[in-house]
Amino acid sequence: MRTLTRLLPEPGTETAAEAFAYPAAVGPEPHVRANMVSSIDGAAAIGGRVGALTGPADQELLTVLRSLCDVLVVGASTVRAEGYGPVRALPELARRRAELGQAPNPRIAILTRALDLDLGSSVFTRATERPIVLTTGLAPADRVAEARRVADVVVAGDRSVDLPRAVALLGELGLPRILSEGGPHLLARLFAHDLVDELCLALSPVVTAGEEFRITNGPALPEPLPLRLAALHTADGFLFTRYVRTPAS
Repeated sequence: MRTLTRLLPEPGTETAAEAFAYPAAVGPEPHVRANMVSSIDGAAAIGGRVGALTGPADQELLTVLRSLCDVLVVGASTVRAEGYGPVRALPELARRRAELGQAPNPRIAILTRALDLDLGSSVFTRATERPIVLTTGLAPADRVAEARRVADVVVAGDRSVDLPRAVALLGELGLPRILSEGGPHLLARLFAHDLVDELCLALSPVVTAGEEFRITNGPALPEPLPLRLAALHTADGFLFTRYVRTPAS
């Protein structure tokens, strides 16, 4: 496993799993972590795809973060754009997961208003843990029935997925360590509902200009939300930041 250079809170080195372990206090209540990558000048994608922003260090950290969570939450548009497949935990973290009472691999929860998903894709057909689909009353009944053959389907809203309800449901299912990979629309909504406990933001060492989305893409918050920089690491030119809620938030 890759070793990261720690800049804050004090200089040193540690593995990515040590650096980004969930707080020991996480219990049955959901703890929502968001993971995103951005160019130096704020672009969350290049040509509509995240892949061009990433590198080996960022991809390895992505795998570690997935290996630490109970459930990976992602929007349907991101699943389609990035070609998601089955989620697998790193073998070297198997013991840690077992000690915490976690399943061998994290589940994936996909948010979709109308079930516009390829139900024959590998994210469903090759999953080792049954996927979860969180949808709305807009989803046609026949699509819901079809989806239930490959996933646990929950209608959690009339016209859009009720995010507080969805997060609470995941906690009730025994999946409190929640990791969101967006995309930007989902992350903006999570922040709007004050559901984000921590943000892991990777800064890619590139400048893109252009008009790509930021890591959040949605209406402005009523007031700026303060976060506290809890840790800062680096590897291969990337900066890996970890922000947490301030006491006032």
